[in-house]
Amino acid sequence: MRKITATLLLICLPAIVLADAPPEHTVDRSTLRGKVMCGYQGWFNCEGDGANLGWTHWARNRQQLPAAGNVTVDLWPDMTEYDADERYATGFRHADGSTAEVFSSTNRQTVLRHFDWMQQYGIDGVFLQRFASGLKNRSQRAHMDRVLEHVREGAQRSGRAFAVMYDLSGLRADDTKVVQQDWREIQSNQHITDDEAYLQHEGKPVVSIWGIGFNDNRQYSLEDCHQLIRWFKSQGCTVMIGVPSFWRTLERDAVDDARLLEIIQLADIVSPWSVGRYRSPSEAKRHAENVWTKDMAWCQQHNQDFLPVVFPGFSWHNLKGDPLASIPRRKGEFLWSQIVAAKQMGCEMIYVAMFDEVDEGTAIFKCTDQPPVGDDVQFLSYEGLPSDYYLRLVGEAGKLLRNEIPISAPRLRPN
Repeated sequence: MRKITATLLLICLPAIVLADAPPEHTVDRSTLRGKVMCGYQGWFNCEGDGANLGWTHWARNRQQLPAAGNVTVDLWPDMTEYDADERYATGFRHADGSTAEVFSSTNRQTVLRHFDWMQQYGIDGVFLQRFASGLKNRSQRAHMDRVLEHVREGAQRSGRAFAVMYDLSGLRADDTKVVQQDWREIQSNQHITDDEAYLQHEGKPVVSIWGIGFNDNRQYSLEDCHQLIRWFKSQGCTVMIGVPSFWRTLERDAVDDARLLEIIQLADIVSPWSVGRYRSPSEAKRHAENVWTKDMAWCQQHNQDFLPVVFPGFSWHNLKGDPLASIPRRKGEFLWSQIVAAKQMGCEMIYVAMFDEVDEGTAIFKCTDQPPVGDDVQFLSYEGLPSDYYLRLVGEAGKLLRNEIPISAPRLRPN
């Protein structure tokens, strides 16, 4: 694969404007083909946001202010565009002495702002993560419902697409039934799939189930997953599943159980989790050639769609104690190498992990190049890049996928 160099001139982009009606350039919500979709966590809370969940996903102890020794994120959001009522002060400070602030996903205006960015930069939409392990907790469930409503409104107003992704991580044995109950409730109470912004594929609404077949000692079983896929299909859904990278060969991150392949054949869209499975552009190219190509051939043989996962880099120093920037971003070269590899092998759809995941350093939304400073504090910078660089790069990925720019087009110039 030819090396992608940085020569494309940056363009001026208009200011964000909130619209009350769908814009002219609404994405085609009838198919996943030709789409670059992002994962959207929507799991951030702050003390005082009304959710009564404290500093969830900002602080290790969510009952205490985020500060040195009590923080779980490696990237820091660029808060310059957020309104005063979207900002929550932390115990950190920037180099200029100003208080470091963060946002809450409970705030409607914040989620709408994120969708305005998607519209502005040409990102097609999101799979909203709905964490099954929290569905039995009243406060967590209420927060997820609010975020779902904000995402729904944001997608409508910005002309983007959205779909629900159930993350099964942390579920106990036989608890997959809570997912069925939740789907019944959001269908009967909110009529989610009747929304014109809800993503359809092959004439049916898309529902994703993430976490099938991983070998990390999950308590729910393959049979639980089997029943869940069959149930969603009986509800008239197109089922997308998130599986291990090495699902086809039943090795490494996948369970060594042939039943997994039987279960995967029931799904309509197969999306292997790639985050952390390679660390450089050359390894990404090799992974695409040796793994993705064979995965896609298997899916085609079974009349399924293949949705590869790409990611900009990885770091969970403050969350897990690993070295900072354990998978470096290389100023966008790493992400672009994966996008080009997916296009070269004929992929028709791409999943970007993630839009707002600052915990593991995979976020592509606006993050600051000047994070908080201080003793015993380490955060990632944006390597000198503008805060919107990855939003623009993912927008370019959509153009490449849809043949609006040639595969020989250079990666966006970093500066």
